[in-house]
Amino acid sequence: MSIRGLKKKQPKTFKVKIITVDAEMEFSCEMKWKGKDLFDLVCRALGLRETWFFGLQYTIKGMCTWLKMDKKVLDQEIPKEDPISFHFLAKFYPEKVEEELLQEITQHLFFLQVKKQILDEEIYCSPEATVLLASYAVQAKYGDYDPNFHEPGFLAHDELLPKRVLRQYQLTAEMWEEKITAWYAEHRGIARDEAEMNYLKIAQDLEMYGVNYFPIAQNKNHTDLLLGVDAKGIHIYSINNRFSPNKSFEWSAIRNISYSEKELTIKPLDKKAEVFKFFSSQLKVNKLILQLCIGNHDLFMRRRKVDSIEIQQMKAQAREEKARKKMENQRLAREKQLREEAERAKEELERRLFQLEDEARQANEALLRSQEAAELLAEKAQIAEEEAKLLAQNAAEAEQERQRLEITALKTKEEKRLMEQKMREAELIAVKLVKESDRRAKEAEHLKQDLHEAREAERKAKQKLLDITRLNYPHMVKYPQYLPTDTRDTNFDKGSIKLDLKDIDLKRLSFEIERERLDYLEKSRKFEDRLKELKSEIHALKLEEKQSGLYS
Repeated sequence: MSIRGLKKKQPKTFKVKIITVDAEMEFSCEMKWKGKDLFDLVCRALGLRETWFFGLQYTIKGMCTWLKMDKKVLDQEIPKEDPISFHFLAKFYPEKVEEELLQEITQHLFFLQVKKQILDEEIYCSPEATVLLASYAVQAKYGDYDPNFHEPGFLAHDELLPKRVLRQYQLTAEMWEEKITAWYAEHRGIARDEAEMNYLKIAQDLEMYGVNYFPIAQNKNHTDLLLGVDAKGIHIYSINNRFSPNKSFEWSAIRNISYSEKELTIKPLDKKAEVFKFFSSQLKVNKLILQLCIGNHDLFMRRRKVDSIEIQQMKAQAREEKARKKMENQRLAREKQLREEAERAKEELERRLFQLEDEARQANEALLRSQEAAELLAEKAQIAEEEAKLLAQNAAEAEQERQRLEITALKTKEEKRLMEQKMREAELIAVKLVKESDRRAKEAEHLKQDLHEAREAERKAKQKLLDITRLNYPHMVKYPQYLPTDTRDTNFDKGSIKLDLKDIDLKRLSFEIERERLDYLEKSRKFEDRLKELKSEIHALKLEEKQSGLYS
């Protein structure tokens, strides 16, 4: 067979792009493939065995439609594009996620899809619940909280809360992160699959979880109701309330569901009960509703039957896998705990080593300071010793000076006493001199008086002699040369004798008075000189005594 013949026999293919919640894949499909062939290929690529929950969704003319498994892909009304895009999504939801979702990949795909629906506000969630769900999402993504690694701002680029919640409360991104981190820190030790399962267990209790809503009307003219299809049954809602249904039909109570054009009929199991009829906007909507009803009803009935061998094997494998993961998680937790303990011990040892190094450094610094202090003290001791010697020398000199001052003081006292005695003697001499001066003055006054009396007596004697001479020798008064010599001489000799005697006494008296006056002046001068000397000595002694007192 030629190479050209092999090329001709190769089947024709077309490209499809499969978009999951977190990835994209491209496949080449044969032209004859049915929807189930493409779906099985995707499930094998994902490693998914719980295929009954999922489907391939595409959008045509603004309406979301699921790819039919029993028809060829190209025979269905799909977008004309290359590659053809399909979204691999959960089509049916379990009643109890913990019991029905067996594979980890199934849990992960449901977790991502439900999380996206909550963030896109397709499922309403209270603000408190959104914060708790966000904390489990963070635990699933980042693992255990570590304050040293998960610093403030590490959630800045993660979308964790619906925009409605962010608008409802005037909180900053840092405040929301603080609230989420407070819950996140409580989930320590929870593995990723456990965190995702806890997320789904909380989400499955929300009123809008797993419900597909379709606008319907009780007549052909008005669309004033919503029909919801979920894992438990069919529910009728008012147009403004998607939380509390006005009427519900459980799958176990429905006998038949059928449609004719735009009309869809629900027949209860109880034949006496009223048949519910409603109208949709398009025939395609009724087909989609019927498709979802059939799938959910089949799953509802299968849950209440004995599990098939495949399901039993999957559950057994899931239990073994959970046990293995649990043991593995426990082992990892122990290893992590041991590693953390080792790290803490290492940190403690490093801290202790750093502390010891610091203590050693401080001890060395203290030793250096002690050595410096010792050297300084030695210098101070030497200086103190020298100062002590100097002080001892000064003390000896002070003692000598004190003794000298004592001797000087004694001498000064003795000299002072002698000086006082001399002063007293000088005062006595001065008093005596004053008295003597007064006495001499009085004597001089008496002598002057006697001299005056003597002179007066002489004058009187001379006058008397002249008077006598006139009377006896009148003619000789005018001519005393003619007096008789003898007579004259005789008489004059007598008088002369008396006069001479009187003159001699006067002269002698005058001489004595002059001599005594000179002696008095001489003594007064000597006494004044002595007084000056005494004053100088007393002044010098007072100055020396003052200086001695200040020095002491």
